[in-house]
Amino acid sequence: MKNGLEDVVAAETSLSDVDGAAGRLIIKGRSLDDLIGSATYEDVAALLLDGMFDTCIDAASLRKIIGKARVEVFAHLEAVDENLLALPPVDAMRALIARLPDAEDFQSASLLLAAPAVVLPGLLRLQAGHEPIAPDAEQSQSQDILTMLKGTPPSAQQIAALDAYLVTISDHGLNASTFASRVIASTRAGLVSSVLAAISALKGPLHGGAPGPVLDMLDAIAVPSAARGWIETALDRGDRLMGFGHRVYRVRDPRADALKAALKPLVAAGQVDAQKVALAESVERAALDILKERKPDRPLDVNVEFYTALLLDVLGFPRQAFTGVFAIGRTVGWIAHAREQALEGRLIRPRSLYVGPLPQAA
Repeated sequence: MKNGLEDVVAAETSLSDVDGAAGRLIIKGRSLDDLIGSATYEDVAALLLDGMFDTCIDAASLRKIIGKARVEVFAHLEAVDENLLALPPVDAMRALIARLPDAEDFQSASLLLAAPAVVLPGLLRLQAGHEPIAPDAEQSQSQDILTMLKGTPPSAQQIAALDAYLVTISDHGLNASTFASRVIASTRAGLVSSVLAAISALKGPLHGGAPGPVLDMLDAIAVPSAARGWIETALDRGDRLMGFGHRVYRVRDPRADALKAALKPLVAAGQVDAQKVALAESVERAALDILKERKPDRPLDVNVEFYTALLLDVLGFPRQAFTGVFAIGRTVGWIAHAREQALEGRLIRPRSLYVGPLPQAA
């Protein structure tokens, strides 16, 4: 206790738990290991949103609802102008999402689940000089995202890989963007406001903006034999090694292994450059060896960003759009947390601890 203020009490949630010591992520009572490979985006979305609205939600129904919502959201791409196209994808995406009605009901939630999945591929195509591709309400979220991005039907392995990514990053405790979402929700401002606040927090380079530089590192290293020398030089300069270390996990980030595993079917099907994956694995091994040598008392392991970068690159997303793809998957977690906070009915109003000067006594 300091100046009469009690220590901060942890917020209670039934949505996810991050066990940094054990390297375990639990999402609504199920471990990530259990979900990966068997659950689709719709499965996990239904799991997280269960009990948050009056509407009874199951994965099959949610797939149809989000599919129809994607078709509805597509009309908002007509508002894109040169000013929006000049912005980074996540900023332009945020601006278009702000056009949605700001309420707290399930209809608003369904539009929000669809919005980033439609808006980001559409913006990327427009920025590349192509026309956006209209969504198909009959497709799954992952299948439709990849179709709208590339204009060709994705393979089953590509759909499964994107599902694995969206499941993996659907929720992750009370991180910065999720906390921002809950603060706004506690004022009862509406779900769109909550998600916009979360995206604004996510785009910061200390939160969701780091996967792209992982590819820059791999490009610079180029061949496995150069990994150790490049990493040692970077650390000698005092550079941060992208894709390694985490503020919560004291052991390996379980999401890194989930995404690494998601690459294997693509490699087996010959749909990804095996040399690129081999390079990443070589860089991973070299980095872990060097970090252990240099910082034996500090636990530093691979985090979610490392294999996120490789997986999203393989699926055809440009690196400047990685934060936006993250938002596609995390929006369901933001909505679930916003609803959990709103149902609790308490305004989040932390007390500040004043450390400035006091007025002079008369």
